[in-house]
Amino acid sequence: MLHGCKTGDAKITKGYRLKAAHVIHTVGPVWKAGTLGEDDLLASCYRRSMELCGKHKLTSVAFPAISTGIYRFPADRAADIAVRTIVETLPAAPSVSRVVFCCFSEPSAKLHAEALARHSGPCAR
Repeated sequence: MLHGCKTGDAKITKGYRLKAAHVIHTVGPVWKAGTLGEDDLLASCYRRSMELCGKHKLTSVAFPAISTGIYRFPADRAADIAVRTIVETLPAAPSVSRVVFCCFSEPSAKLHAEALARHSGPCAR
């Protein structure tokens, strides 16, 4: 059992009946005008998730745009934090050869593509 998960942390479970072998659960911050460390907490969600990928030798991982829905984190800021943090933490998860940003809208996909162009090398697509 997970026994809860603090904001900015991540935990892993089996995928059970899903096609995924594992599910990483994380709790993103609620946006409060950026005054309560929301950027750091969001980055921590991605960092801790990548640490779990490395620890469990996962080869791929997919992320939604954490906290950009009901938690109202600004989508442009969140995309930049997501991509930058993943690029910075990839060395902690050498088994990971594929990271997918699963965007649920065209504007979100565009923001993530722009962030990828700013923060990654030629291997990103």
